Amino acid sequence: MSSPGFWDNTESSSKIVKQIKFLKSVTEPWFNSFNKYQELSELVGILDETEKDMAVDLENNIDLLIEEIGRLEFKTLLNGELDKNGCIFSINSGAGGTESCDWVSILLRMYTRWAESKGYDVKTTDILFGEDAGIKNVTLLIEGDYAYGYLKAERGVHRLVRISPFDSNKRRHTSFASVDVIPQVEDDIPMQIEEKDLKIDVYRSKGAGGQSVNTTDSAVRITHLPTGLVAQCQNERSQHQNKHMAMLILKARLYELERQKKEEELSRHSAEKKKIEWGSQIRSYVMQPYTMVKDLRTDYETGDVNKVLNGGLDEFIEAYLKFKASGKI
Repeated sequence: MSSPGFWDNTESSSKIVKQIKFLKSVTEPWFNSFNKYQELSELVGILDETEKDMAVDLENNIDLLIEEIGRLEFKTLLNGELDKNGCIFSINSGAGGTESCDWVSILLRMYTRWAESKGYDVKTTDILFGEDAGIKNVTLLIEGDYAYGYLKAERGVHRLVRISPFDSNKRRHTSFASVDVIPQVEDDIPMQIEEKDLKIDVYRSKGAGGQSVNTTDSAVRITHLPTGLVAQCQNERSQHQNKHMAMLILKARLYELERQKKEEELSRHSAEKKKIEWGSQIRSYVMQPYTMVKDLRTDYETGDVNKVLNGGLDEFIEAYLKFKASGKI
């Protein structure tokens, strides 16, 4: 950064600044904890038996340091090639009709609140509302350090059991929604996409409107013909912006497909794809006749459903990543 002319190329310099910021986010917490450890070690060495107040204060600081080290230790689980990246996050309704669409809207709120609590930027790139209520499917771009590393734990089918507000007889209903997560890739990542392999459709956006969003054919859908992968965006202000965002999403999906092929995991990944219905869920959210959220992969559970639906997902994510690191998954 101190080299002459470093700031002349804005695009290049901004990438390096971003890289430095990420590296500092990794190293600085470790050095801070190590410095605290050294300071506490020195204080313990000179502690007098009569200084009870100081002993209590030291004990409290040691407990805080242990918690801090625990968080640093957990971050070592986020060691995948693309774990530090942002992600493209999709929620799709499954079996359950209107109830299932409402479940998607509840999950959207839950994940948005969780992401905002982490300081991540959340952007809706595509959304399709249900006929009567709720959302059929939605795609988000979630940007921030380790967004993909954390949210890859949420990939799978989520099941809700509750008294349906759409049932006049107040019967208990079960509904399903699936979550898919792929890592965001850099715009300049080397990838050859032939123009002849793309089918580009434009259509009128369906949404809240404003600034010509749903009054012109600004929404864009891009289909990659050789693979059948589809990416679409309708929430930007212009067709050009929507096309750019759709291409970023398509590139990310193609990159993920190629990465899986290279790792010889594509067949296994495809085998794990299940229908969005009974018996295929990774987590159950039960609101009646009792309250419980249980992850069926790790057996981690809690009775505080409201906390979870308000974005309190950290314990479930950490339990999954630790369980996966143990080799049991």
